[in-house]
Formats: sequence, C-alpha cells, structure tokens
Amino acid sequence: MKKVVLIMLVTVCMVTPLFAQGGSESSTTKIGISIPSADHGWTGGIVWWANKAVDDIKAEMPGRFEFRVVTADGPSTQVQNVEDLLVWGMDYLVILPHESAPLTPIVKSVHTEGVRVMVVDRGLTDTSFGYVNLAGDNTALGRLSGEYLRDTMKERGLKYYVAMGGLPVTIDTERMDAFFAEMNKEKSLVNLLGGNKYEFADWSTQKGLSLMETFLQQYPRIDAVFCQDDDVLTGVLQAIKESGRDDVKIALGGAGSKVVYKMIMDDHPLVKATATYHPSMIADGIHYIVEVAMGERDDDFHLAKSPTTVVIPSVLVTKENVDMYYESESIF
Repeated sequence: MKKVVLIMLVTVCMVTPLFAQGGSESSTTKIGISIPSADHGWTGGIVWWANKAVDDIKAEMPGRFEFRVVTADGPSTQVQNVEDLLVWGMDYLVILPHESAPLTPIVKSVHTEGVRVMVVDRGLTDTSFGYVNLAGDNTALGRLSGEYLRDTMKERGLKYYVAMGGLPVTIDTERMDAFFAEMNKEKSLVNLLGGNKYEFADWSTQKGLSLMETFLQQYPRIDAVFCQDDDVLTGVLQAIKESGRDDVKIALGGAGSKVVYKMIMDDHPLVKATATYHPSMIADGIHYIVEVAMGERDDDFHLAKSPTTVVIPSVLVTKENVDMYYESESIF
C-alpha cells in the first residue's frame, strides 16, 4: 500500500512508563488477533489487511512473533475466540469487536491477566482501564464529505440532494451531524428529505439499491446523493443505471474501497471522490502492537486508568491523490 498513515496520538492519562512487554528479541511473542468474519466488503477488507500485516511482519522478522488470526460471525463466538487466545498464552490482543458491550467483559478480563490490548475501530463500554483504542475519524469523514459535496454542487449549479446513513449508532450520528453542518452552510442547497433527515442504508449494497430506487420514484429531480459508504454506493449506482435517469450528477460514498478508487482513476461520470475510513486500520493496529513488543513504543497505556486514543485521520481521495491509496491486491 502506497499511503502513509498519519497517526495522531492523544494520551488520555499519563503513568510511569514501563519497559515494553516482549522487548527481548530472542523470545517469541504471541499476538492474538480477533476480528469479525468477512460478512460484507469492509469486514472482508479487515480480514485481508490483518493477514497481510501478519505475513509482512513474519517475513521481516522470522520466528520473532507467533500470530493467531481468528474470525467470528457474532459476539458470542468472538468472546469464545478471545477466551481460547488467552488459553493459548497470548501476550498481546488486537481486537475489532463485533459489538462493544458483549466484548467488554472478556477484554477487561484479559487485561487483568497482563495482556496488553489494542482495540480497533469501536471502543469498549468500560473505559476505566488501560488499552489503546485506534480508530478512524468519523467526524472528519462526515465533514470532508459535506465540504466536498457542498462546494462541488455550488460550483456546478446543482441544488437537490438526498442522504443515507449507516445504522442508528454513535459513529453514524457523528458522521451525519458533521456532514449536515457543512451542507447547511450553503443555503441554496435543498435536502429533499427535509432538514437534516436521512434514511439508514445499513452499510449494505442491497439496502442502498432499494433506498435509491425509492428516492428515484419519489423525486423527479435529484442532483446528488450522499450514502456515506462505498458498499452502499454500489447499490446506489445500480439503481441509477437501471432507472435510466440522467439527472443525478454526483454520487458520494465513503470509507475508500478499491472499487471506488478505480472508478475515480477511470473518471467515472458520477464518482469523483471518497473520504477514507479504511479497513487497513487493522494493519495499523497490529504494527503498533509489534512496535510495543519490540520496545519501540512504551506500553504505559496498560497501567492507565482510561484508554489511550489513537486517531487515523480521514482523507478526501480524488483523482489528484488516488494513486497513493489504491492497493490492487486488496479485496476492498
């Protein structure tokens, strides 16, 4: 992957530094990686990037680390997977929780056993102990998307738009609030659903297809659509194509899929940009923990009384910079 990930570290609580666990290069360090199964494009990307990171590290430092990557189709399976990793004797855990609440107790239990914990994407419901929470910037995704769509619509003399969110969860609210805050700065733009209203597309291609079909039936003119997610965008584009309509001029997703990057590279008539919230963040989390194990980062986060937050900035990807982000081998 050509991109350089800029990580902004926000230390929530400072404690006396420790020597990093597993710092001796002569020992083998066990790292458990617990992630959801590949049930859609983004989680498929999580699985791919986790395995890529493991393969890269093993090639670079043969015998230094032992990894186990385990996937789960639901929270209960993931709890069992983490328990099995603890029995295996992991020194570090990198986890992307299926859901925060049901995974929090087992992760906290692992922490009390001395395992250093990296939580990727969504945090835990208990923030009274020390772990690293690495995630993308949901607010920035919404803000960048709103800025781009607002300015592009104004420049092209466009007026009417519709919007789709993901699911009724905190990260979705953060994205959509930031999106509308930017769109509402241009008074000439009209949300056809009214105010700051939008429909949930469940981060699903099929739901994006059906929602866009409904919008196209309801509204005789739609200039632009924001659907927040590149999987959803696939369904939106299918609905537009099948309708035969040519009024839609801009279709904007989000997250940064390989398919959408290629559309941008190939000058797709409707798709010119996307804001990143990329599954490669799981690889960033694994590399971060390896650096802790090597003594290149302190593990003082483990003794903190609250999580340490690491934010991967969202970036607007357009024709000008897409070559930096396109990874031909990735499945997302």
